[in-house]
Amino acid sequence: MESLGKTLVLLGLGLTVVGLAVWWLGPRLGSSGGLLPGDISLRRGSFSFHFPIVTCILVSVLLTVLLRLFNR
Repeated sequence: MESLGKTLVLLGLGLTVVGLAVWWLGPRLGSSGGLLPGDISLRRGSFSFHFPIVTCILVSVLLTVLLRLFNR
């Protein structure tokens, strides 16, 4: 059970580092905010709606591959 605790702490620290890097580098990625082709973005007057469907799919595939590699 001790190794599970260490793993969770390391995973949390890793996610924190990645989150801080994305937060810091986010504005530098471009004026479009890093939108991928296929992401839905609507602007009508004062209303704006953004749904990053392609980004969600890409992140899901990457996480699936990484977790399958580490699970072996």
